[in-house]
Amino acid sequence: MNLVGNWSYPTSMKFGAGRISELAEACKSLGMKRPLLVTDKGLAPLPITAQALDILEAAGLGRGLFAEVDPNPSELNLAAGVAAYKAGGHDGVIAFGGGSGLDLGKMVAFHAGQTRPIWDFEDVGDWWTRADADAIAPIIAVPTTAGTGSEVGRASILTNSVTHEKKIIFHPKVLPSIVIADPELTVGMPGFITAGTGLDAFAHCVEAFSSPHYHPMSQGIALEGMRLVKDYLPRAFKDGTDIEARAHMMSAAAMGATAFQKGLGAIHALSHPIGAMYNTHHGTTNAVCMPAVLEFNAAEIADRFDMAAAYLGIEGGFKGFQSFVQDFNDSLGIPRKLSEMGVDDKQLDEMVRQALADPSCGGNPVELTEENTRQLFVDCI
Repeated sequence: MNLVGNWSYPTSMKFGAGRISELAEACKSLGMKRPLLVTDKGLAPLPITAQALDILEAAGLGRGLFAEVDPNPSELNLAAGVAAYKAGGHDGVIAFGGGSGLDLGKMVAFHAGQTRPIWDFEDVGDWWTRADADAIAPIIAVPTTAGTGSEVGRASILTNSVTHEKKIIFHPKVLPSIVIADPELTVGMPGFITAGTGLDAFAHCVEAFSSPHYHPMSQGIALEGMRLVKDYLPRAFKDGTDIEARAHMMSAAAMGATAFQKGLGAIHALSHPIGAMYNTHHGTTNAVCMPAVLEFNAAEIADRFDMAAAYLGIEGGFKGFQSFVQDFNDSLGIPRKLSEMGVDDKQLDEMVRQALADPSCGGNPVELTEENTRQLFVDCI
């Protein structure tokens, strides 16, 4: 084991019910006078978005809004967002929503001041150093789901509209300067989104805990994140107004994204090409892939999950944990196979190619090859 790592942890966070009321104050503390709120098409007409815009307008900050964000945002959405940012004379971004709104908002703030194509900043080696760091606009993140954890991330995922590949764009300054984590904003999430996003947080924690890299702080965070999802996702799913459960799930989402600095793995390596090609919900796709990946990694992770199971109150060690995961999925209405989500094997060769090129591969405890990755896809479909 190589006892070396580069570590960073979440940014300034304002956590708690009702904290959205502090949005204007947060903007002013970062010098924003004309922020652009970036969210997705589904959230734009909802009361929580109007509430945020009203708070900004009342403070003399305008009500700039960009909502042309697809569920799997692309460079086309980004170009439109950057154009809106420049046309409106904006000086900062409020990334508002679930993974798509957060990811694209962060990228608008990042790319508005750059001169190179966005793909020049893919998370490959030190490509992030190509960016003009001083030209990155300030970012405030306001999550409205509890899953992706993008509010505490230093990267975003964009789908290349030409090649249908998901790409990770990374820069340390993409980490939002302030996060407003208000669980009241998640109360209106429908059950299937509550389940899918919550299981995304769970997948982040499971993969971080499985990763062979050395990062004991993230290891501990991943373990407690799993416990929060296990204990509180069923409550949030059953009763969307359960603010205690919503709050703990919002914490678990941020914990998952903090923990996966230790690494992700095959679940995400499979999920990214599936989402890019079939436009499936990311967290739900992760959940469908998880049982097969746990079995695939069993020889390398069984001992550590024996310990995790004991902490989580699950009997039977690793085998018990595997059974729990499938039962947990079933209880939340998650399909057992990707075929139930419209995925087939017609593009299997391309999915395998993209999975093996995904940065998540590096954190899987068992090396992914063309043969075993193909079999994993087959097992999941």
